[in-house]
Order: sequence, then C-alpha cells, then structure tokens
Amino acid sequence: MVSSTALSIIGALFFVAGAAAQTAPQYGQCGGQGWSGATTCPDGWSCTVSNQYYSQCLPGAASSQPGSPTTSPGGGSPTSTSSSPSGTSTLTPGNSFIRAVEDPNFHKYLRSEVAGTASDAVLGEPNTAAQFQITAGQLVQLVPDGSKLYATVEPRANSTVMKLKMSWSESPASGANAGTFQWSGDTVEWSIPTIQRPQLNAWLICPDAAGNKDVYINLGPYDYQTPAGCADETIHAYTGATATP
Repeated sequence: MVSSTALSIIGALFFVAGAAAQTAPQYGQCGGQGWSGATTCPDGWSCTVSNQYYSQCLPGAASSQPGSPTTSPGGGSPTSTSSSPSGTSTLTPGNSFIRAVEDPNFHKYLRSEVAGTASDAVLGEPNTAAQFQITAGQLVQLVPDGSKLYATVEPRANSTVMKLKMSWSESPASGANAGTFQWSGDTVEWSIPTIQRPQLNAWLICPDAAGNKDVYINLGPYDYQTPAGCADETIHAYTGATATP
C-alpha cells in the first residue's frame, strides 16, 4: 500500500513535469527565480533572461538559459543578457538603456525627440538610445555632455483623460503631478497617489504627425480600450554593452 506522503511526492512530480511541458506564449514569461509555469517557448522563439526574476520568450536564438542572468557592474539597475553589440552608444556602468519589447515597437529605445535636449520622450532606434538611472523616484536621462534631464509627466486635466504625455526637463519633476518612477524587476513603473491605475507599468506609444513615437503613461487597462493609433507597451531596462536591435 502506498503511503499518503509518497502519493503527495508523486503528485508534485507530475505537476512540475506538466508545467515544464507547457509552452509559454510569445513575449510571455518562461523563467526566473520562483517561476513554476511553462519554460518552453514556441518554435523560433527563445527564453531570454532579463534578470534573476524574469525570463521572457523573445524571437530568435537563445542568448542564455532561464534563470542565469549576466550581471553588470555599477549596481542599482536591473541586469540582462546581451547579444552581439551593434549600437553606437556604449553603456556606462551603473546606467541602463530602456526599451520596449513588444511589436510594433520591439527593441525601440527611450530617448529625447531632439537628442540630449528637454523635449518630448520618444522611442527611437538602437543607435540613438539614451542612458538612464532611477534615483529618488526620478527617471534621469544622462546626457553625453555630463548634464541630466528629468522625466516629467503632464498633469491630468480631468478623469476622462486616460493617457499622460511624458517629456524631459532640465529640472527635476516636482509638485503634485511629479509622481514616482521605480523599477519592478527590469520594468519601469510610474505611480502617483492621486491616480489609481490598473497596472503601474502600462505605457502607450502614440506616433505624432511627424512620425515620432511619443511616450505616454497609460491610465487605463493594459491592452484594452487602447486609444486609436496607439500601441500598448511595457518598457524595460537593458544593460548589454550597447543598444541592440
């Protein structure tokens, strides 16, 4: 007769085996510390490490195994693996690139619309990627000349407004509309006590009349009731040596 303890162990083994046999969705989580879900990606996709807590199914060949992130010097920023360098900007230790990881903005990088100036926040190509830190709740862009730019978010005019435009300022964000930027794993979040958001890491990319990919904070539900012309995104730290496509 098999004991109840043995049956429990056998059941747990079958559960783990079943989870491992499942296939994670495209751009879905596939690994990380404490992850018990699917670890296999669809054909043509690989489980790519973002940090010790999160690995994601991304297009192409694997750069590393789930749960084995490459660490980067400097501290304070999430770590990720990198593929062959192809960007022109070399990451300074302690900084991070920030990029989207979903179509139609896959591996488009955060920057100023006019590079290195106080202008709209946009996503651009890898060879124009800016570098960032999050310090005391401020999202800080490090400009090559040694100066700093600070992310600011427009105030919400009324409760019907569901997206807030982000731009760069030469002065730190302050006052009732400043809000707080923070890392959650490798994901950038923004919160403010006066607004309740369904998802703190929900962003929108909405092209302007000139085709610039303007960055907005999404106050509504992610991937639902998306404003016309916009795309839902999350934006993530990347600490490879250079910004890569």
